[in-house]
Amino acid sequence: MSTPVAPEWSLELAEIRARREVAYALGGPEAVEKHHAQGKLTARERIGHLLDGESFEEFGILAGAVKYTAEGKIASATPSTAVVGVGKIEQRRTVVAADDFTIRGGSSEAAVAEKWIYADRYAWEYKLPIIRMIDSAGGSVKLLDKLGHTKIPGYALLPITNLLGAVPVVGIAHGACAGLGALRVAASHLSIMVRGQSQVFAAGPPVVKQAFGVDIDKNDLGGYDQVHRHSGMINLAANSDAEALDLAKRFLSFLPGNVWEQPPRAASTDSPGRRDAWLNDAIPHDRRKIFNPHKILKSLVDKDSLFEMSPDFGASTITAFARLDGYPVGIICNNPRVGGGALTRAAALKQTRFIDLCDTFHLPIIYLVDQPGVMTGQEAEMQGTLIAAMQAVHAIEQASVPVITIVLRRCVGLAGAMVSPWHGPTGTALPHRFAWPSAQWGSIPIEGGVAAAYKQEIAAAEDPLARRKELEAHYQALASPLRTAERFGVIDIIEPDSTRPLLCNWVGDAYRITALSLGPKRRTMR
Repeated sequence: MSTPVAPEWSLELAEIRARREVAYALGGPEAVEKHHAQGKLTARERIGHLLDGESFEEFGILAGAVKYTAEGKIASATPSTAVVGVGKIEQRRTVVAADDFTIRGGSSEAAVAEKWIYADRYAWEYKLPIIRMIDSAGGSVKLLDKLGHTKIPGYALLPITNLLGAVPVVGIAHGACAGLGALRVAASHLSIMVRGQSQVFAAGPPVVKQAFGVDIDKNDLGGYDQVHRHSGMINLAANSDAEALDLAKRFLSFLPGNVWEQPPRAASTDSPGRRDAWLNDAIPHDRRKIFNPHKILKSLVDKDSLFEMSPDFGASTITAFARLDGYPVGIICNNPRVGGGALTRAAALKQTRFIDLCDTFHLPIIYLVDQPGVMTGQEAEMQGTLIAAMQAVHAIEQASVPVITIVLRRCVGLAGAMVSPWHGPTGTALPHRFAWPSAQWGSIPIEGGVAAAYKQEIAAAEDPLARRKELEAHYQALASPLRTAERFGVIDIIEPDSTRPLLCNWVGDAYRITALSLGPKRRTMR
């Protein structure tokens, strides 16, 4: 009986399989167990949670640090701390890149930087969304031993800015992210942190201690609740790795795969003709009383479709994605519950970035207005609120997606002027504006305007209070929205409960016109 002949490449194939098993083991059982004990998913578990079934195609699984014997045999092999590749999320191809903290704390020193550069470049070249899961201790001075020299900072082949103008980018901070790790979180359309687990900063506590002599906790330096809910750098916070990954998936569901495609329409069981009668009384007749804008928003859009961006930053303005008859849209809505809805510096920056995001990916914009104007006062002036407001004006004027405005209550001053931008699908002014019966607009608020213009007359009156009230009543009558409608300053003054049918009819027109102007914009994200 003849002896079976082994396949010619059996040894080589066995070696490759062995190397793959090393990569699958990450930092080893003890390191993985320690990672799990902190409530964290591993890099490969995060990818598995994101992607459909077995759709992950990994790039560079053999990359890493390998030591050889004098005979050329492998003495030891440590996988790269970067796990990258492409897979499917709800059947849509998506690039993923996850840091493996179980190996040397995810240090970029051990990452083989070419891997995550390649992931970004693959997303750019093949016009696919990318999700970065960052869990990295950042760079290390020990890298100098490896290189034998210092290097000028930067990665010339990394298409950070180009990506933002071409495909959806998500950055998730799963742990402490410093330096380049922080940049990879921030250079995104959606940035997410995990509360109590992740921190994002330019440099960590040891560097701060060395530079300023200050001892500071990493959460006080870069935690979400302590820092980034106020900084505006991070859009959303999650309570676990899994929740953060689910937020990323939901965000991508509103966007196209790239700027050459339209956002995907979803099946909807919510009738476009639905009218909620309570909307007719949603705005109190007493102007001193506020209302709940979130309740109104949820009533107008498809059921359970509202997805708010940056809820804690610039909270006087609400920015959110939603669907109307299944079509994704962007919504800007003033929030009278926070600072009366006034446009603060933070709110202006938030609004600017959101408009750029919607415009980049061809989402029509709905603007629900209760805008008392730009925030005033010394602090607001010192913050540069007006220049931030002008950035928001530039953003809406440079946007080319259709915009529809519904004035719910107040529409005053420079901030109110944003509802009448020089914009539209053809780049011409088409102020597609409607109003509720509760609407009121003007260059300045009636009360403040009367107090300023008639200061001396009111002071000299026999009854100053009565004279002021008389003047206010006179101008309030002139400020009736009906007078503006008579001059076609608004398209119509509508019953509030007819707003959803109106929006659902409009969104179909909006998508027909955006289909004619797909592709990149002249600018990326501001």
